[in-house]
Amino acid sequence: MIKTEKLSSWSMWAAIVLIIVCFVLFFTVGYDNPVGDYNEPELTNVVIYLMYGLVGVCILLTLWGIIKSGVQSMGFKGENLSGVPSWPGPVAIGCTLACLAVGYFVIGAGEEAFTAADGTVTEANWVSVVDMFITTIYGLMLVAVVAIAGDMVMGLAKRK
Repeated sequence: MIKTEKLSSWSMWAAIVLIIVCFVLFFTVGYDNPVGDYNEPELTNVVIYLMYGLVGVCILLTLWGIIKSGVQSMGFKGENLSGVPSWPGPVAIGCTLACLAVGYFVIGAGEEAFTAADGTVTEANWVSVVDMFITTIYGLMLVAVVAIAGDMVMGLAKRK
């Protein structure tokens, strides 16, 4: 059976190569495709489907990890041998759901339909969904930076 570390390493390198290939193709094949006053790259759909695929894989791996850790910890009595605390998972899920809710109901509330230069109209609900995802990305990046800074400060404090 393949070790988890080796599988993780190979899947990470495969994802990196796939991302690099998609973005190189995006910026080199049909990137100069003027439509009106704007540039409409021909391979935009490839990048969009890549993002859908990566998000889907992340969701599946998260669910698999939750199920695997739940099965492994069933009936386990004793100390945590891995050294990884159990609280970050629920906190991360809670932060993500909070960012999604704030983005949709607070920041994205009351958005109007968006009309592009070519006359394409995007419904107000989809504009709110985009606001929700952008807010979630920024919020989770902020949480990650604060967590890293806090960990660094705690590490320095422990050394003294």
